[in-house]
Amino acid sequence: MDVGGLIGARVSRLEDVRLLTGRAQFIDDVRLPGTLEAAILRSPVPHARIRSIDVSAAAALPGVSAVVTGADVKAAVRGPQPVTWRTIPDMFYPRTYALAVDKVTYPGQGVAAVAAKDRAVAEDALELIDVQYEELPVVSTLEQALAEDAPRLFDEWPSNVLGRTAVRKGDAATAFAEADLVLGAEFRFPRQMGTPLETRGVVATWDPFTERLDVWLTTQAPNIAQASFGEVLGLPVGKIRVRTPDLGGGFGNKFDFYGDEVVACVLSRRTGKPVKLIEDRAESFVATVHSREQKVDVEIAARADGTITGMRGTVHGVLGGALGTAGLGPCWVTAASVTGPYDIAALDMNLVGVATNRSPYGSFRGYGLPKSNFVHEHMVELLAKRLGMAAHDVRRKNFIKRFPYQSPVFVFDSGRYDECLELCLAAVRDAGWDRIRQQARSRGAAVGIGYSFQNEVTGLGPSRIQNLAGSAHSGFDEEVVRIDSTGHVTVHTGLSAMGQGIHTALAQVAADTLGVPLDHVTVLSGDTDASPYSGYGTGASRGAPLGGAAVRTAATRLKAKVLRIAGHILEASPDDLVIADGVIAVRGVPGRTVTMAEIGDAAYRRLNGRLPEDETPTLEEREVYDPVNVATAFACTAVLAEVDRETGVVTLLGYLIAHDCGTVINPMIVDGQLHGGAAQAIGGALYEELVYDADGRMRTRTFTDYLLPSATEVPPMAVRHMATPSEHIPGGFKGMGESGVIGGGAAIVAALPEHDLEITSLPITPPRLLAAMRKATSR
Repeated sequence: MDVGGLIGARVSRLEDVRLLTGRAQFIDDVRLPGTLEAAILRSPVPHARIRSIDVSAAAALPGVSAVVTGADVKAAVRGPQPVTWRTIPDMFYPRTYALAVDKVTYPGQGVAAVAAKDRAVAEDALELIDVQYEELPVVSTLEQALAEDAPRLFDEWPSNVLGRTAVRKGDAATAFAEADLVLGAEFRFPRQMGTPLETRGVVATWDPFTERLDVWLTTQAPNIAQASFGEVLGLPVGKIRVRTPDLGGGFGNKFDFYGDEVVACVLSRRTGKPVKLIEDRAESFVATVHSREQKVDVEIAARADGTITGMRGTVHGVLGGALGTAGLGPCWVTAASVTGPYDIAALDMNLVGVATNRSPYGSFRGYGLPKSNFVHEHMVELLAKRLGMAAHDVRRKNFIKRFPYQSPVFVFDSGRYDECLELCLAAVRDAGWDRIRQQARSRGAAVGIGYSFQNEVTGLGPSRIQNLAGSAHSGFDEEVVRIDSTGHVTVHTGLSAMGQGIHTALAQVAADTLGVPLDHVTVLSGDTDASPYSGYGTGASRGAPLGGAAVRTAATRLKAKVLRIAGHILEASPDDLVIADGVIAVRGVPGRTVTMAEIGDAAYRRLNGRLPEDETPTLEEREVYDPVNVATAFACTAVLAEVDRETGVVTLLGYLIAHDCGTVINPMIVDGQLHGGAAQAIGGALYEELVYDADGRMRTRTFTDYLLPSATEVPPMAVRHMATPSEHIPGGFKGMGESGVIGGGAAIVAALPEHDLEITSLPITPPRLLAAMRKATSR
């Protein structure tokens, strides 16, 4: 792979100076003249018919400019909220509007909204709105929703099961009939959410004279949001401008398209003024999408030598009272990826989407993969225990060895799984974890080491395959690279920056390809009027493989033009020229040079005699990159954990990841992304759970109830890199933004030193762990 000095360099992020000095602009920093502030009245009950809404007192409150109900919103829009992932073609997709119209189906669903001179007045007005509810029976849990006599959430559909499908490969029936042994387990995963530091927000301005909509929005996918606004409001996308300020984290939660954003637009159109709507933390727990909740039943068929020959089961996706943008997509990914890095010839995995009176199910970092990883790694450990084998021997026996490999759905392009496992084991040896474990045991402490192996589909696309899988949007990315008249470089991207360092990564690719200093490159994004089109936006670990590949290709063509112009000026063949640090020189002839600034001047200003006759002015290249395949990253996670047998508290002592994301652009950014993902994996494994009361009302409304790992709970981390470049992606880049969160849960459970524990649900809270230890002792 032809890479230069900046690809693979551990350089500081270009974004950090602005962020750390308070010069960033977040959504609440957007202050337009005459802006009104909005607030939404949310249902306190999980399931009810709306008998009446009286907004007269709220509308009469001084300082209030507009009040709207669900009926007002429905009359003002062209259609319902979009579901952009329709994985099951014949699934029932209920029509849901930005505010509830006749019925609420989950606690926290919006029923009315107010625009006022400030947020305080808007919230005061909400208290004056009189809503009369006729409460209906609640189906809050999966079991309640599936009961034979369960109340239906949607009158127009005969069941709470909204859709079914299956992922199949090979002959599962024969694999199980001929198996030496069959093992099964039931897994339960709780509701969780991304909880980004900055909550969601929107500032909408509807120009009544031009019928043009200008929106500032906290979104990871500005072009998808632009299309969604057009679909719901009945506007051509050319009349919609979406701008993204700096995002204080997203984690998938800001990928989805929310009704709040439509409400702000309707209020702006009604008042003729900009309307700002910022979600507060308490309402974020019910209004931002939830994720993770699934019930997975799995069986594996195996031979006596440890070969896994088949897998079958059912994934129940516990959806909410409305479908989010992602639909059943994350649950489908769990079913489609349940074989992970293993060469299992037969699979029969059913998927069932079930509606409940809970918040909509949506995107969260990992998008189904943490659950599938937990399942296949637990089954590997269970099989090894049953056969008296080492778990790593079972892994090695079943690893995919030849690539490309056709999985049940995806084609895995490359992998060196045995080497990655060995790299992780070497890191554990180097860290002295076995010695630490033995010393702990000698003093009576319970310390264990756990492992998890994963692979991950990154670089989401190609567009046609993505469309076949149910996405209403494409998977390509468009990037523009421009050299200006001073020789400096600007990269224009449609990818959203949300703290992941994408601007630095793209700048490194451009600078490395063009041979210019890194500080001569500026990356701009966040404006659909000025930025190139991103078919999917920031998500699915696609920024580096798609954005980086497109920048590299565009910059390569631009470099060729620079060399042609330089060759004309220097009277030398372009093949004899080299570029370094922004200077073009004749190879082997000292002093024969021209600077990039001079090339820029020749292309934009003083063309006569310096720009070749057959060259057009300006220096710009545009690349639309739609990959022919996804790129497969992979990793092995190791965890060192201690259990307090008296309290059930798990303390993590060490965390290691051996990781392969192809060509590494910036190891520091990769390490940071893996560390951040690991912290979320730790939270999901040990602490985080959204809890509902028996009557279906939400209990978790603050960080007092929804526990997150802090710096004291996150152990020392280390990353070991290996690189298997993707041959079909220019630059060989693969994604890794979601990798850190995938394997942590399985590794943490495997690290619990009490080996007879049956832990197949998360999080592993102290009471649950104590109960599991008591059960193991009584057997």
